[in-house]
Parts: sequence; C-alpha cells; structure tokens
Amino acid sequence: MENLILSPQSQKVITDYINKSCLVPYEKHLLNEMLEAVEQNDQAKLDWFNSFGKDLRHMTMNVYAYRKGLEFGFTEIGFDKNGWFIQPRFLEREDIILGNPDRFSEHSILYLGRGQNPIWTYTLDYNYGLAGGGSHISVYDKQLNSRQEALTAGLNDLKAKMTAVIGHADTTNFKQSVILLTLNAIKQAQINSVQLALF
Repeated sequence: MENLILSPQSQKVITDYINKSCLVPYEKHLLNEMLEAVEQNDQAKLDWFNSFGKDLRHMTMNVYAYRKGLEFGFTEIGFDKNGWFIQPRFLEREDIILGNPDRFSEHSILYLGRGQNPIWTYTLDYNYGLAGGGSHISVYDKQLNSRQEALTAGLNDLKAKMTAVIGHADTTNFKQSVILLTLNAIKQAQINSVQLALF
C-alpha cells in the first residue's frame, strides 16, 4: 500500500475510508477534522496530520494517542519502527502487589502513575486464581487528581471485582482462597492509606 499524503484534493480518499470503515467516535471526529482542513484548503493542518502516519489508520490512532497524552502533560512525539506512537512513560510509578507475592496466580497488582502534570491514573492486573485480566498503565486510563485518589479508586475497583466472584461455582478458575487473600490485602491497604492520610 502506498503512503498517503493528505492534500486539499484528499476529500474522496477520506470519505471513502469513512464509508468503508467501522469507526469508533474518536476516529470519525478526527476524519471530520481532516475533511474540514481539506475543505478550508489548510495545508498546514494537513501536513500536521501527515506527520502522524503513512495512512489514515495510523494518522487517526496516533493523533488520538498524542492528544490523550497531552491530557497528562506529555508533549513528546515519537514513533516506533512500525510507525505507531510511542507510549509515554508515567512518572512516580508504583506497582502495589495485593495477595501472595510469591505465586503469580495468587496476587493482583495495582499500578499507579502520574503524568508530567499533576494528573494521576491507575490500572489493574487482577487474578482470581487461574482466571483474571488487566492491562498496564496508559494515557487511556481514568484521570485522577492525586495519588491518594488513584489509590482509593484502584483499591475500590479491585475490591468490586473480587467481591463479585465470591462463591463462584467454578472453583478452579476462581479460587476462593486467592480471592479472600486479595480482599484481606485490599482491606489492609485501605487501612494503611487512611493512617498515612492522617499524618
């Protein structure tokens, strides 16, 4: 596939892409922004979009990633060898292990991080025994005003996930001992958090 260079003559390429694709709202919004730049003959804006990728898919995803990063104060623009936006590195990263740290499937991890500005976020890796899920921290996660707010939200999120599977019939994937151990660790972390807030 040839690289696309947006220009004032790119209206058909963009509208064809819109009509043939199943787009999420942010993609549709960015493509409409490109169409607006085409209609206004705004080559500077089109060149800016061009700097984010070799095709409309790369441009929309990379611009969205860049703008989400701006919400956390990240301004650097860089791409990997495949042309995808490089994920910014969060500051003051913490990995809080809840449960048995000696066994991979017997603990969950609450990740905390702060952007370049004072905005914090969190994400989870959660384990019920064999079942579980999660992700690593990114600019797409919830935005919170402080470390304490991120910690509280993360602990509450994990507590809700664990509480929802207490008594689950599938005791192989949802080991009750792991779930209860994690809930106890959450309770202790919440107590410690309140005690630290008093000082």
